[in-house]
Amino acid sequence: MASRKESVPVATPAVASTSGTLDSPVKQIQIEGLVVLKIIKHYQEEGQGSEVVQGVLLGLVVEDRLEITNCFPFPQHTEDDADFDEVQYQMEMMRSLRHVNIDHLHVGWYQSTYYGSFVSRALLDSQFSYQHAIEESVVLIYDPIKTAQGSLSLKAYRLTPKLMEICKEKDFTPECLKKANIGFEHMFEEVPIIIKNSHLINALMWDLEDKSTVADKHELLNLSSSNHLEKSLQLLMDRVDDMSQDIVKYNTYSRNMSKQQQQKHQYVQRRTQENTQRQSRGEPPLPEEDISKMFKPPQPPPRMDTLLIAGQVNNYCQNVKEFTSQNLGKLFMAEALQGHN
Repeated sequence: MASRKESVPVATPAVASTSGTLDSPVKQIQIEGLVVLKIIKHYQEEGQGSEVVQGVLLGLVVEDRLEITNCFPFPQHTEDDADFDEVQYQMEMMRSLRHVNIDHLHVGWYQSTYYGSFVSRALLDSQFSYQHAIEESVVLIYDPIKTAQGSLSLKAYRLTPKLMEICKEKDFTPECLKKANIGFEHMFEEVPIIIKNSHLINALMWDLEDKSTVADKHELLNLSSSNHLEKSLQLLMDRVDDMSQDIVKYNTYSRNMSKQQQQKHQYVQRRTQENTQRQSRGEPPLPEEDISKMFKPPQPPPRMDTLLIAGQVNNYCQNVKEFTSQNLGKLFMAEALQGHN
């Protein structure tokens, strides 16, 4: 699962989850603090740069709340490890956890991201596989770069019901997406997260905060700008270039389609005129021909990739907006302090 490449393979769920289906979608996610620490530790031990790490989420469903109480990572393996069976690995792990009385019900998966670059076809296919097999499943996206700047970045996503129907039909043509009214903003839905800790852990955190030095507390007030904004803008420009290339392909398809429609219309008109002339001369009309075989429609470009690119561009814009708003707030605060002095 956790391939040592930038491309993310499609995750395959081991179906051993809660029985039955949900009458209403998951509206809230409650995560144990231990799960968050395991995800962070997994990336620190195995993640390097743009490489992603993935794992399985375990827990249970209580009404419309999904409680994630445990997780375990996928081991490192490459494409050369042909003998590795990820489904068998998941089942053995969940069976072992059940033997020691730990929640073993499969409720989703998690994945790290590189500067917010997680909106891709691989993630879409993986989450569709999970959500189709386990209705309440979610995907947790952990951003280690944002977390290293002082604020935990952990978000939960699910596929919208509209997108689930489209993926079931596997029809990503422009006409089908237009009929379903699917846009990049209708692909993923974010579910609010609540991190829960026991009272002993909360007491320990208060104790650690009291023991932290003043320098650590003031580190977030540093006015120097990191390379986060520059890297995000570079990735944004790359995706915009990809978007422009897809737009050119679609415009070419539209022109070819329009040109073919004109040719079909001209052919029908000529055919009608010839039959009218033959009828005036008392001759039999020309035999009818299958126009669809004579004029084969051009192959439409896949629009799902374009929607994913648009969603990724929107995600980059949100990241840039958050980063710049924080920096502007620091600058305005520093200006006010200097003016007061």
